[in-house]
Amino acid sequence: MASKSTTTTAEPVKGPASYFPSIEKKYGQPIEHWLKLIAARGDLKHMELVALLKTEHEMGHGHANALVAYQLARAKK
Repeated sequence: MASKSTTTTAEPVKGPASYFPSIEKKYGQPIEHWLKLIAARGDLKHMELVALLKTEHEMGHGHANALVAYQLARAKK
């Protein structure tokens, strides 16, 4: 009797976290580094945090926005 091959396909990562692999590769820091940096500046609004990452760390808008959105959503939990 032939055995059936069972393959599980993981759900693709969606939302801000889908940017994480490319962020780590491009900027050379683990995601937790960026999330801690954002958390330390929690007094700023979303777009102020995005601007901070863009100007002080030369991060692209999409990457900065994804990190900020993820961290702010995580902080609300």
